[in-house]
Amino acid sequence: MFFTCGPNEAMVVSGFCRSPPVMVAGGRVFVLPCIQQIQRISLNTLTLNVKSEKVYTRHGVPISVTGIAQVKIQGQNKEMLAAACQMFLGKTEAEIAQIALETLEGHQRAIMAHMTVEEIYKDRQKFSEQVFKVASSDLVNMGISVVSYTLKDIHDDQDYLHSLGKARTAQVQKDARIGEAEAKRDAGIREAKAKQEKVSAQYLSEIEMAKAQRDYELKKATYDIEVNTRRAQADLAYQLQVRATMLVRWPGWTLPLCHFSQATTPSYFNPDPRILLSVSDPTPPYEEDLKDRNISAKEQIKRQAVCDK
Repeated sequence: MFFTCGPNEAMVVSGFCRSPPVMVAGGRVFVLPCIQQIQRISLNTLTLNVKSEKVYTRHGVPISVTGIAQVKIQGQNKEMLAAACQMFLGKTEAEIAQIALETLEGHQRAIMAHMTVEEIYKDRQKFSEQVFKVASSDLVNMGISVVSYTLKDIHDDQDYLHSLGKARTAQVQKDARIGEAEAKRDAGIREAKAKQEKVSAQYLSEIEMAKAQRDYELKKATYDIEVNTRRAQADLAYQLQVRATMLVRWPGWTLPLCHFSQATTPSYFNPDPRILLSVSDPTPPYEEDLKDRNISAKEQIKRQAVCDK
């Protein structure tokens, strides 16, 4: 008669012509009724909740630890399957799980006793690795392999862990306050530096504008002086030319065409009779004009006297 099983279990056939017993994990086997016997063993993964209550650590502080382990019987390894069949054949999954749980709990307690609370609390990975390593070496002799182990929870009844948390919380809060104060200080320094640079740049800009304005005023004043000088020279030359053309020559006398009082004559103009222009014609060009106005010789002599002075 043929018997089959799924990949999550193994069959063990013993009896006539089956020495040692035949172990088949996930397959089929032929069994002779009455003279051969078939038994099954589960290869399912078992989840174990490993609790260790009030275990004293290396410094004598009692704590409670809860871990989660995944274990199973290895069906692919013939040696481990044979060891598991010797240990658990005929037992239910619950019974197998209980045996594995007690083994894991004992190793977990042993590891806790050799570590401090701080080490377990701060470095959970290290604790989990040590429990996994020690438990695996022991359970493998039973044909059980530890698939994984994880530390789930740590607590105590003396508020020891809470005190550690308070100290850490206070340290974190202190560091946060210090960091905030330093950040505000740095921000204030950067803001003041930025304002200082802004004011400096503004002052430099105003200085450059003042320099440009000064240079403009100086150059403008220089140009104004030069223009006024040239204009004064041109006006003076014009006045000299006008005065020179207004003089006429009278026979034996040099007379001005018209009378200029001292008040109307410019102060800078005091002509020298020696450099006055003379006319080659003995007849003054304005003689007829003088006759028409009936100017007497006496008046002309007075004008000549004024000019001589």
